[in-house]
Amino acid sequence: MNTVIVLLGPTGVGKTGVSILLAKVLNTEIISADSMQIYRYMDIGTAKPTPGERAEVTHHMIDIVEPYEAFSTGKYIEAIMPIIESIHRKGKIPIVVGGTGLYIKAMTRGIFSGPSADWTLRKELSSMEEEEKGFLYNYLKVLDPATAEKITPNDTRRIIRALEVCMKSNTCMSEMQNKFTKPLPYEFIKIGLQRERKELYRMIETRVDEMIVRGIVQEVKNILEMNPDRTPMQAIGYKEIAMYFNGEITLDEAIRLIKRGTKRYAKRQFTWFNKEESIHWIDSTGIHDNTVILSLILDVLSHIKLH
Repeated sequence: MNTVIVLLGPTGVGKTGVSILLAKVLNTEIISADSMQIYRYMDIGTAKPTPGERAEVTHHMIDIVEPYEAFSTGKYIEAIMPIIESIHRKGKIPIVVGGTGLYIKAMTRGIFSGPSADWTLRKELSSMEEEEKGFLYNYLKVLDPATAEKITPNDTRRIIRALEVCMKSNTCMSEMQNKFTKPLPYEFIKIGLQRERKELYRMIETRVDEMIVRGIVQEVKNILEMNPDRTPMQAIGYKEIAMYFNGEITLDEAIRLIKRGTKRYAKRQFTWFNKEESIHWIDSTGIHDNTVILSLILDVLSHIKLH
């Protein structure tokens, strides 16, 4: 089975610089697993590899859709499969780099997409819940008790999706997940970068300050003029500066909220990745030389048979 290396970790931990060094050593290409780097024009706020870095190493799944276009995990998986195959045909081992846990989970453990969204049905279900709180959860317990056990009674969004799947496909979500959820057919070597929490938070604060200097405020203004849908503009950094442009908060308050939101996101990423199995964790606390971190990664890989 062909190998795929996955370099993962929370935002701001230092994946990009190390991944480029690793790709050079292995003479290979990088596939981004970042749900916001797929959008064009969203460069500074998503911390995309610079044009110079992309000139050094071929990157995939960056700048592939417009800010107003919808994109899903299912589309991501469909897009990366031929890319992985192409890299393997060249005799190379792809490196997937990113912090979007759902993308990585979909690759390594599989994902169930189910029927497409029915917004009319969702509105009807929401109305039922407004009339009688708890009705939808009780209904789900009747239609699909296995799925209901995995969802909290107040998670209305997931309850509605589960009911939607049952009603649109005439079978329960748990049964469809068991039948159709499959990982991609590769051997995944997952390497995780982590840092002591306080150090990571300091690095996040510095990174946000650098984004302001580099011009994220103008970047957000340009995107707002394109009238994008809600999805990309809900990204941390873009959402807060959009609030500033709307006169809801000051720029200083926006910066504070970006730092807070990014730290919280990093914490959620830690929680998500801790649920993933077989990750070779590398503690890079106190290490700010990418070549040193690279040597630690290569040491891990030296004990694994790559093919």
